[in-house]
Amino acid sequence: MFLRLVADSFRRRPRHKLLTGAALALGMAVATAALSVSLDVGDRLSHEFRSLGANLVVTPQADTLPLEIGGVDYRPVNAGAYLPESDLPKIKTVFWHNNIIAFTPILEARVTSSTPHFSPASATFIQTSSNGDAQLIGSWSDHLVSLPDGGTFATGLQKTNPWWHMEGSWFQDDAGECVVGRAFAKRNGVEIGSPLYLATVKSPDQGLPLKVTGIFSSGGAEDDAVVAPLRIVQEYLKQPGQYRQLYVSALTKPEDNFARRSPSTMSPDELERWSCSPYVSSIAYSIKQVLPGSDVRVIRRVAGGEGRILTRVRTLLWLVTFAALLAAALAVGASSAASVIERRTEIGLMKALGAGSGMVGVLLAAEQLLLAIAGGAAGYALGIFLARLVGEKIFGAAPQPSLLVLVVIVGLAAAVTLAGSAIPLRRAARYEPAPILRGE
Repeated sequence: MFLRLVADSFRRRPRHKLLTGAALALGMAVATAALSVSLDVGDRLSHEFRSLGANLVVTPQADTLPLEIGGVDYRPVNAGAYLPESDLPKIKTVFWHNNIIAFTPILEARVTSSTPHFSPASATFIQTSSNGDAQLIGSWSDHLVSLPDGGTFATGLQKTNPWWHMEGSWFQDDAGECVVGRAFAKRNGVEIGSPLYLATVKSPDQGLPLKVTGIFSSGGAEDDAVVAPLRIVQEYLKQPGQYRQLYVSALTKPEDNFARRSPSTMSPDELERWSCSPYVSSIAYSIKQVLPGSDVRVIRRVAGGEGRILTRVRTLLWLVTFAALLAAALAVGASSAASVIERRTEIGLMKALGAGSGMVGVLLAAEQLLLAIAGGAAGYALGIFLARLVGEKIFGAAPQPSLLVLVVIVGLAAAVTLAGSAIPLRRAARYEPAPILRGE
């Protein structure tokens, strides 16, 4: 009987129900879109942030004292110890190995550069013009690392430094090639295809002949440097299988106060929870465990900026969600108040026939809950469409529908409906039948 009364009451006044359901559906649609994007925005922005560069740097623990200002390392590049290149595959064995998307070893040296000139008469390069001192950077461009599990991992500057704009092509890791910064090329008149001769100050007669395959622009100090294959620079500096710095690009979540605590001050349970969270500091700690003799530090300028931007985006989405829910609650409250006023006579007749205040309140609340379920489901469907539209336009990929979001949205619709209808339903429960039936 109760269900029949609720269904009969729900079918009456279809225009009124349609307007209320539409207001509720619009509010839930905005909430669905905001929640769907918010759940997906972390991973999307983390991938986008990787275009900002590496967020971890690995150096020898026995190196000189660190000198870091604003997240930039100012230590001498030719001083200190070295790390073995053979240990690098271990990085992909840590707990958060899937979050490490790229790493690039660096070996640097100060050299003198000169440009040979071609003589048409002899068809050879017969003389050189000195270009002065230059910075030589040995690294990988696109390198395959053999992993302990038998797989391979492609990494290098093209992945850790994707913002470098390259004119021409990258060097091959097994060839005597190099790329030069735009400032270096402009200052020394170097073009793509030009030969380049590098030598150390101590051994000017033992040079390193290279061919320029590309000119890059990084917007940093590298624009005045020469970048060559790591293997060639290792052989040239007589440091086979060694590197000085390692830049790691990892997907992380913003750090909170718990993430900033030192692992030495944590209990075993806290350390396990900290290690199982993709904080940049916990990933740095894991890398340090598998690279003996290394010191892993966070590039705060990059990691801090990522955390602030992601926090602000998520805060904005939560504010939009709250505003949508508040608007839906006000719309439902106004609609419910109007419905109670219209049905004042009906409520008085029900009480005169023996219905208690609780029964009247439950009947009206059940009617509102049916409206909430219908409006919440419609709002979820519309919200998924809005989420896909926003995701594709802003992040380049649409978030996938989630059953969890559907359950949350229907629950929010019910909570918003009950919250908005609370005052009108309370007023309806307090109606006295006698004055109503007398027409007062």
